[in-house]
Amino acid sequence: MAVSLGAVFAAVGAVVPPDDPALIHGRRITSWREFDRRTDALAVRFLAAGVSPGDRVAHLMRNGPAYAETTVAALKARLVHVNVNYRYTGDELFYILDNSDAAIVVHDAEFAPVVDTLGPRLPGLKLVLEVGAAFEAAATANLVLPPQAHSPDDLLFIYTGGTTGNPKGVMWAQGDLWTLMGAGAPIGSEPLPGLDALLAQIAAAPARQRSLILPPQMHGTGFLTTLSTLARGGAVVTLPSPGFVPAEALAACAERECDYAVIVGDAFARPLLAALDHGQGSIASLRTIISSGTMWSPEVKAGLLRHNPGLMLIDALSSSESLGIGSSITVAGNAGMPTRFAAGVETIVVDDDLRPVAAGATGRLARGGLNPLGYWKDPARSAATFPTIAGKRYSVAGDWAMVEADGSITLLGRGSHCINTGGEKVFPEEVEEALKTHPAVDDALVFGVADAKWGQAVTAVVAGSPAAEADLIAHVRATLAPYKVPKRVVQVREVPRAPNGKADYARARDLAAG
Repeated sequence: MAVSLGAVFAAVGAVVPPDDPALIHGRRITSWREFDRRTDALAVRFLAAGVSPGDRVAHLMRNGPAYAETTVAALKARLVHVNVNYRYTGDELFYILDNSDAAIVVHDAEFAPVVDTLGPRLPGLKLVLEVGAAFEAAATANLVLPPQAHSPDDLLFIYTGGTTGNPKGVMWAQGDLWTLMGAGAPIGSEPLPGLDALLAQIAAAPARQRSLILPPQMHGTGFLTTLSTLARGGAVVTLPSPGFVPAEALAACAERECDYAVIVGDAFARPLLAALDHGQGSIASLRTIISSGTMWSPEVKAGLLRHNPGLMLIDALSSSESLGIGSSITVAGNAGMPTRFAAGVETIVVDDDLRPVAAGATGRLARGGLNPLGYWKDPARSAATFPTIAGKRYSVAGDWAMVEADGSITLLGRGSHCINTGGEKVFPEEVEEALKTHPAVDDALVFGVADAKWGQAVTAVVAGSPAAEADLIAHVRATLAPYKVPKRVVQVREVPRAPNGKADYARARDLAAG
C-alpha cells in the first residue's frame, strides 16, 4: 500500500529510540527526539506563512542538518521539496525560484546577498528563512504540528542539473517514489507491505543504518539516500567542509561507525582510494557503498575492496526521471571485472522508433512502471521523455546502452554528449574509462571539438601525473576502435566537475581551447 513520505515521517519519530542520532554533522549531533520536534516546529512555521498543500519550498543550502530538517518539515506540512544548485547565481537562481513558483526559500547565510536581490522579482514568495538565528528560532519554538491529510499523491520535485538546457522540475508522486525506494525494506528485499510493517521493523531492529552522504544533498543521489536513511529511522552523517575532503570523509566514517556510504562515481571514489592507499583512514565499518549518476571504474572498485574485502559496491543505474533502471554489484569475488548492469524488470532498450532492440544492438534505456508525472510546467518535454510504448508509459531519459548476449546491459553514456566524428558515434564515457586505466591518469573528460575534417574531433582533458600525450593516445588505441581514439589530450591541474561529481563539459572545452 503506497503512502506519502509525509505520512512516513509523521510516524517514524515515535518508534525510533529518542536518544539515537538522526543527524551527525561534525561535532553536532541531533537526536531523533530533537529532529522530530524541530521538523514539527518548522512545519508549523511554514504553514503560518500562509502556504497551502502543494506549495513549493526551495532548498538553497550546502550539506548539513538544515537541509534534512527543511525537507522533512516540508513533507510533514504537505509542501513540495525543490532542490537548488548552490552554485547558481543571479538569473540562474532566479530561473529555478521563478519556474518552481517557490513560496518559501530556506537558504544558508552565505547566499543571503543574492537571495535579497531576487526577492522583489518573486512576488509569490511568502517566507524567506535564513539558516542561523532565524532558522533556530523557528526550529526550537516547541510547536506541535496538527495531523495532516497526507496523500500518496503529494508531490516532490527533483530538478535536473540543466546540462542540456534549463533545469527541469521532475514531478514525483511521493507514494510512487516511496515504493521505488523499497518502502523501507533493506536493499534487495521485497518492498514492505505498508507503514505498520515499517514501524515494526524499526522498533525491532537492534541498530539502524548510518549513512555517510558525500555528494551534495541538493543532488538526487545524496538527497534520496538522506530521505531513505531517515525514513528507516537511521542516521545521516554529513561533513562540515564546503568541498569534498577525502581524509575528513574517512575520519567521519570511522568515528561515527558508518555502515553505508553514497558517492557519485570516480570523482569521489578515486580520491578516497588514494587517501586509503596513503594510510589516511579506514572504511572497515562500511558494509555498502552505492554510486549513481556517472561511471564508476572497475579498477577503483577493486582498489576499495583491497581495503575492505567484505564490502558490497553497488552501481545504481538511475536518473532524476527514472529510478531502478538497473544495478551492478561488485564484491571481492568479481573485483576488476567490467561493469555490466542487470536490467530492472521494467527496463528495456529501444531504438529511435521506440522498438526494443536485439542483443548486440545499442539504443536508449527505457523504464516502465512507476515513473514521474512529468516535468513541471513543460508538457512538450514531458511528452518527449515519457512516451507510450506498446500501450505502456515509459521514461526515456536519454542514456544509451548496449544489450549483451546474456541480457545484461553495458552503459554507454548520455546521448546528449555523444560525439559524431567522421560519421561514427562515440560516447565520451567509454573513452574516459579507457583513459583512466592509464596509471598516470586520475580523472578524464572527453568531448567533441568542431573540426573541418572529422565534423567533431574526439578531444580529452586529463588530470594526474605527467605523461606524454602520445603515450595516452596509444593507451586508448590499444583497447578501443581507432575512430574513438582522442585526436588531442590536454593535461590540466583538475578536471572540471560540479560539486555532485558530474562532468562540466563546457568548462572542459574552455580548458582545451586555452
